[in-house]
Amino acid sequence: MDIFIKLTMKETQRFEIIQKLISKLLTEEEARKMIGLKSVRQVRRIKKRVIQEGIKGITHCSRGKPSNRKFSDKFKNKLLKIYQDKYFDFKPTFASEKLKENHHIKINKETLRQILIKEKLWKVKSRRKPKKRHVWRKRRSNYGQMQQFDGSYHKWFEERAEECCLLLSVDDATGTITKAKFDQHEGVIPVFNFWWDYGNKNGFPCEIYLDKFSTYKINHKSAQDNKDLMTQFQRAMNQVGVKLITANSPEAKGRVERMNSTLQDRLVKELRLKNINTMKEANKFLEEKFIPKFNAKFAVVAREKANLHRPINQEELKKKLPQIFSIQNTRKVMNDYTIMFKNKYFQLEEKQSTTVFKKDTVIIEEHLNGIIKVNLKNHYLNYQILPERPKKQIDVPLCALTNKKNRTHWTPPKNHPWKGNKYLNDSNNSAVLK
Repeated sequence: MDIFIKLTMKETQRFEIIQKLISKLLTEEEARKMIGLKSVRQVRRIKKRVIQEGIKGITHCSRGKPSNRKFSDKFKNKLLKIYQDKYFDFKPTFASEKLKENHHIKINKETLRQILIKEKLWKVKSRRKPKKRHVWRKRRSNYGQMQQFDGSYHKWFEERAEECCLLLSVDDATGTITKAKFDQHEGVIPVFNFWWDYGNKNGFPCEIYLDKFSTYKINHKSAQDNKDLMTQFQRAMNQVGVKLITANSPEAKGRVERMNSTLQDRLVKELRLKNINTMKEANKFLEEKFIPKFNAKFAVVAREKANLHRPINQEELKKKLPQIFSIQNTRKVMNDYTIMFKNKYFQLEEKQSTTVFKKDTVIIEEHLNGIIKVNLKNHYLNYQILPERPKKQIDVPLCALTNKKNRTHWTPPKNHPWKGNKYLNDSNNSAVLK
């Protein structure tokens, strides 16, 4: 029976050299140099095998034999059963990590990938050519210099709970998850709570890179020329000294977009394995276990060592944070010293910390703890909420609400010029009038 052996180019050249050696056209030392071996003994061994076995002797002895590292069928069956029972939708890389962590089965991700492909449990996806060429922006040089921020709506708990939003910030220089928090939506109150907690823990970054969602930017065309039009979030970040950069495409803030895609795969499955079904449990798991482990595995080192987060050290700024991270709206003081806000009437009390006039513009602050404050010239006004709409009054005799503590008790004498014209002819007052 004829046996066909396919030789590589290297093996073909080696066979020709050994044939010349056998024919005594070359010495053993010359053959060693031409083949590139370290000793003449290796050349003699190959020559002996070729004489005994012919052309087959030039090939490696393990050619056609199963690998010594080959997994047994019993091990493969056990591996596939675990994968199908618990990790049926895990990608090979993540599955190999979980097999090592939870089952003490150490297997290379590519080996697992090939096993799954062979068993038709993993489908190889062909790579598509990118439609547009995007030039990569260089990472920022320091940790805390820029945070990429985004909200991701997804079925994070699969069918165990309703869809919710993951608010996520990623450091541009190191790729670390600096903070992640589950909330109902991406509105101004959840975002305010997110950045207040962030500032208290890490300090505020120099820049935040985000999209043009309505919470972060007014997208109306008239806002382009009017810089006074800004969202609550823009106003708050201006007050704490953080520069906002809005991206014109998802690719521009690709680091946080890619992180969202990764978490929608890994985090969803981690929550499933831990049987976590509520946002409260998930937020605790994120902060205590998932984020530290994830950052330790995937974070990179920044080019510069300095941390550019600005910590909240000033007591004055700490006191102002509740005011800064509040929803602020302006209202006018009406003739009867009432203010209407959200279908409620706020009656200003007569005693105030500053003088209040009719038609004054005040700022209504809705704090995150639910308290509503009325601010006029950095003074909080005293008020009462009326049970019903007050009766309309065209004019109120009281010209202004003042601070009684600062009022003067001086009373002018009877012969003072302000008292009237009856004292103008008195001789006692002539000197004063002149």
